[in-house]
Order: sequence, then structure tokens, then C-alpha cells
Amino acid sequence: MTDTLLELQELLGIKFKNPELLEQALIHRSYLNENRALKLVSNERLEFLGDAVLELWTTEKLYKMFPDLPEGDLTSLRSLIVCTENLANLANKISLGKFVKLSRGEESHQGRQNQSILADTTESIIGSVFLDQGTKAVDQLLNSFLGENITTISKQKIYKDPKSRFQEIAQARSGITPRYETVKETGPDHQKIFEVAAYIGTDLIASGTGNSKQKAEESAAIAATEKLTAEK
Repeated sequence: MTDTLLELQELLGIKFKNPELLEQALIHRSYLNENRALKLVSNERLEFLGDAVLELWTTEKLYKMFPDLPEGDLTSLRSLIVCTENLANLANKISLGKFVKLSRGEESHQGRQNQSILADTTESIIGSVFLDQGTKAVDQLLNSFLGENITTISKQKIYKDPKSRFQEIAQARSGITPRYETVKETGPDHQKIFEVAAYIGTDLIASGTGNSKQKAEESAAIAATEKLTAEK
């Protein structure tokens, strides 16, 4: 086992029975292009699993923590907790970016700070923990990393995900609801990457990418909000 994997396991507070699962969770699809001879598998299947595990865990957690919250508020609160921005912030707390295996091109484009990559890798790690040790270990991991985070987010009086925040800013500035347009799709059907542009009227504000249209829209909304906020 490499020193890198040992360090990450310490940060996660989990010792893997099969460290290869954790290693796979760190392999971004771009890394495969420059390392074809190694016959590696990207973390995308683990991310798919981790996304579902995270959503179920968060749903159950919120259901038990907030017995008086209506369904609509629970849904909004869950969206904030599992959104790209929040998962990336959590990833940054353990410097997850330095562990991700990226292509040289992706790294040169600040891939280690890319919110979408960080969030996706977080989900793939959750998937790897689930496969390696089951729900008890997942619960331990997510309670450690998300417990306090959920409490903090729940204290907000209004729960707004990135798209809602961008919409609020756009309507305050121009009275127009922003729209999203898919401008590019790359990769095979089972590994598509979407690029989505966020507009206010005919003005392009920002764009974002993700392995689903929803994630790409969220990424674009985050970038657009950051841009408009910086212009104040």
C-alpha cells in the first residue's frame, strides 16, 4: 500500500480491507487517457454508487433529525447538503484534491481545485467505503464529515441550492429568470460529460461541466453566482 493511500485513510478515519477500492475511487477519467497501458478503471461507477448511498443516508438523517420539517423543506435541505459546492468544500477540508489522479492537461487547468471533480471524487470514495465495509462504516464516515455541516446548514432560515441562489441574484438585477443551455456533450453514452451555459436573457454569464445535465447546470450556476457577486 502506498504512503498516499495510508495518509488518505488516516484522514478518512477508515482502514480499508481492500485498498484497491480506495485507489480506484481516486482515478479521474482523464488519467486513463495518459495511462492506457495500466488498464485502469475510472472512479465513475463508484461515484454512481456513492451518489445513491449519500442521498439515502442524507434522507434518513434529515428525516430523523427534523421530525417537524415538511417534505418541501427536507428536499431543499437535502439538495444543499449533497450539492457539488458543499461536497467540494468538505473535500477541501482534507485536501482531497492532492490525492486525485488526473491527466497532466486536467491538472494544468486547475483540476485539483475543480469543484465538480472534488465532489465526484467524494461520492466515489463513499461508494468505495460502502463496498469495502458496508453501511456501518459509511455512517461513521458521513457522521464525521457531514454531521456538523448538516447542523450548520439547517440553521439557515431559507434553504437555497446553487441554482436558486443564482436565480435570486438574476431576478434582483434584471427581473429575468436565468436559463440553461447544453452546449456540448462528449464521451461515450455511459461516460458522457456535459457542458452547460447559464444565461440571463441573451447574455452568457458562465458555464459548467458535469457527468449529468443536472450537475453541469449546478456547476454553471455556482460559477455564475461567483461572477455576479464579484462584480458588485
